[in-house]
This record gives sequence, C-alpha cells and structure tokens, in this order.
Amino acid sequence: MKRKFLLTSLLILFLAGCASPPEIQVAPLDDSPRLAIISAFEPEMKKLLSEAQISDTYTINGRSFHLGQLAKNDVVLFQSGVSMVNAAMTTQAALDHFNISGILFSGIAGGVNPDLNIGDVVVPSQWGQYQEMLFARETEDGWDLGWHGEEFPNYGMMFPQEVSLTREGGKPDSEKGHFWFQVDPEMLAAARQAADGVQLDKCTFLGKCLEVDPVVILGGNGVSGSTFVDNADYRDWVWDTFQADALDMETAAVAHVAYVNQVPFIAFRSLSDLAGGGSGENEIKTFFQLASDNSAEVILAFLQVWGER
Repeated sequence: MKRKFLLTSLLILFLAGCASPPEIQVAPLDDSPRLAIISAFEPEMKKLLSEAQISDTYTINGRSFHLGQLAKNDVVLFQSGVSMVNAAMTTQAALDHFNISGILFSGIAGGVNPDLNIGDVVVPSQWGQYQEMLFARETEDGWDLGWHGEEFPNYGMMFPQEVSLTREGGKPDSEKGHFWFQVDPEMLAAARQAADGVQLDKCTFLGKCLEVDPVVILGGNGVSGSTFVDNADYRDWVWDTFQADALDMETAAVAHVAYVNQVPFIAFRSLSDLAGGGSGENEIKTFFQLASDNSAEVILAFLQVWGER
C-alpha cells in the first residue's frame, strides 16, 4: 500500500512538471477599454494633455498614467521616457494595469527620406529595430559573421539582425526571429481618412517658419534604435538599407510589445530634424515643439475618425 502511494505521488509530480505553468495575471487598476496614447517626453505630450479631460491619474514605477477622454475616446495618456528600454517597460506596464484596446504613439523623429521635410508627419505601415546589431570580426578576408546571417547590408562592422521574441498564446519560450512590426491595418485606414482635413503648423511660436508646407505621409517604413542620429553618412545608409522615412528611439520597441501582446498599434511621428542631413546644425532645438504639435494634430484627427467607427 505504501509503495502504491509512493508511485502515485511520483506520477502526480511528474505530470505536474510536464504541464505548462499558469500565466501570471495582474489585477487592472481600471477595467474600461482604453486607447493607450504614448509620447516619449513632455513636449510631445503637451498638446494632447491640454485637449484631454482627465478623470484619474495613477503613478506606476515613477510614471504618471492619466485616465480620461480625448476626442470622445476613452484613453490613458503617459510618457514612455526616452529610448527603447523605457518605451518597452512603460508600454508593458500600461498593458498590465489597464484594459488597453489599442496603442498610439505620438512624437518627433529624424527625417531620413530625402524627399521629406521638417514638420512633415509620417505614419509608417511597419517599424523595425534597426540597431539590433552584430559587430563583426574583421579578418584578412573581410568581415566574419560567425553563425549570424547577413539580414541587411552592413554599415562598416555593424550588421543589422532580427530580434528574437515570444508571443502571447504561443508555445512558452519558443523564440522566433522578427524584424518588421506591422501597424494595425484598420488603424492605418482610419489615419488615411483623418489626414485629409488636417492643418499642420508651418511656423514656430517664435516666428521661425518652414520653407515648405508640411504634409502627412502614410505607409512606408520607420526604424528605431537607442542612438540619437546626427550623421549624414549614417542617415544615407539607413535610407538605402531600410527605405525608412524616419528614425527615432522608441516606436519599434512599443511595436514589439504590442505585437507580443497582440494589441493593435500605430505611430505618428513628425520630423523635427533631418538626422544630420541638413546643411547646418541639427534643427531639433528650433522645431521640436512645432513637430510635436503637428504629430498631436494628426492624432486628434485620427481619434475623431476612430471614435465614429
């Protein structure tokens, strides 16, 4: 009898070890379905907060999450912080603590496409983490990539690589390589509809005006990495390699988190500078608020369309 009990106990332990562990559930702070609206830092969020009706504010890991309504949509607005880790961390915190029905990013970016200008707003259809890199070994015969593949043309010793990820609902710890993260097609269609009537600023509040009227560009590519780019040669390589309209330091990280959690996502980025492609010093100090407000203006038009679906 004792031996039978011991065998039964061992069998139960074995079966328990084979079963998939339960996923951790975090109790939400608010149950209402909301759009998460994210900007990296305060100037990008300024116009959106001024237009919103805020009902509650929560602090999570030192970040303020503002709940309320914006253009008749239930929203939670927050700053991600600058760069990739901050953006991923705060986006996941929002998903853990609120009922997020979709994710929007609004902010500034460096222009890469030589046909675009400062003040333009880009709404790419996909985003990539272009600074996930192999720094290759240099040999007499050239670059030795070891076991890594050559996914894209290199910039010197730097060879862009895919990121590895798991996904909600997939086999635990089963990683797959991934580069381009698609935005939600329904959101992109709404952005196309909204863009027609948007009026974008051409002059800063100090009276510095752009030479060309800014426009909204829908579709195409965007890339994100952890470096601020102010180099003409590197900018040319990014354009030649990825055909990216813009580069920034957060969006692809947010897209990554949205993809893993299977939440619809889209990003709006206005060009504050030319990432080193301009004829003088970097333009961001002059145009960051104009670009921030232009991006927010397109977001507000999008929300009007999205709320009327």
